[in-house]
Amino acid sequence: MFDYETLKLIWWLLVGVLLVGFAIMDGHDMGVGTLLPFVGRDDDERRVVINTVGPHWDGNQVWFITAGGAIFAAWPLVYATAFSGFYWAMLAVLWALFFRPVGFDYRSKIDNPTWRKTWDWGLFVGGAVPPLIFGVAFGNLFQGVPFHFDDALVSTYTGSFRGLLNPFALLVGVVSSAMLTMHGGVYLAHRTEGDVQRRAIRAATVAALAMVAAFVGAGLWLRFGGIDGYAISAMPGHDALPDPLAKTVVRSADAWWANYARVPAIWLLPALGVAGALLAAWQVRAGRTLTAFVLSSLAIVGVIGTAGAALFPFVMPSSSDPRSSLTVWDSTSSHLTLGLMFWAVVIFMPLIVCYTAWAYRVMRGKVTVARIRANEHSAY
Repeated sequence: MFDYETLKLIWWLLVGVLLVGFAIMDGHDMGVGTLLPFVGRDDDERRVVINTVGPHWDGNQVWFITAGGAIFAAWPLVYATAFSGFYWAMLAVLWALFFRPVGFDYRSKIDNPTWRKTWDWGLFVGGAVPPLIFGVAFGNLFQGVPFHFDDALVSTYTGSFRGLLNPFALLVGVVSSAMLTMHGGVYLAHRTEGDVQRRAIRAATVAALAMVAAFVGAGLWLRFGGIDGYAISAMPGHDALPDPLAKTVVRSADAWWANYARVPAIWLLPALGVAGALLAAWQVRAGRTLTAFVLSSLAIVGVIGTAGAALFPFVMPSSSDPRSSLTVWDSTSSHLTLGLMFWAVVIFMPLIVCYTAWAYRVMRGKVTVARIRANEHSAY
């Protein structure tokens, strides 16, 4: 139905949708985990916080698994290169995520303050570490990742984990962390009341302002801070078989802004990121928490969309050998694979959205201390 070039573009969009879905759905769970030790001052309040996300977090994490699976199937070269180059970073994410299932399941099994407080901090690590590392990874993409291919397309990573923790990447990590903390705070404000809600509103407001400041600062740094972008000067047709070494890539100071110059309409994406966060902070303080959650979700769309639009068509630029950079056009699976996967998405994505919406509708409403105490054996 679609030609190879069109499918390559469609899958770039679909991977972006999956990443946005993960950031919105599992992102608010991680934001709640990040805020857990701070908005809940005693055991009852912390149980309230945990029970706002307890019934949904594992279903929401499917977005993360699906995004990883989609990258593996649609962009096998990206998957292989990223997971080898970012090996220790990926392990750090995995180790942090280990705290989530055991934390949710074990935290209230024993009525012991030390036991429960330990798992509270475990849930904090599981919520705070992954967004920071994901942001650091995106920050490194803009600077180029030190890898190259040989003639057999075997990739070699020449960097180090410490090298990933550079100032610009850490600033992008702040954007990611603040964004999901804001999102989690808005969700908490929607699902709670009283003191917990007031603290969540305050945390969401601070996080929104921090996100906007870091987001604008990262953009200015990228434009005026001496970070060169990547541009393709020559390559085979977009419908050609994947071969990263068949193109020529140059670096220039304004390369990451070229798409914005060609299509001025995409400036709406960074505007959405900034305006969505500021409006979400305003609405949550006004008590319109559901509207704030929608605005916070739009801010996430804007931030991730801003990064994707700037990078396109690059997916993983190489600082060691720019020619080895992976793009939408030369790192994909076969035409048949992309086509079959497209129809799988068309069938199953609506089902996922529908059952998720149903689950949230069934378990809607405020989570209170009285509700926790009345359901002592079924609550987290």
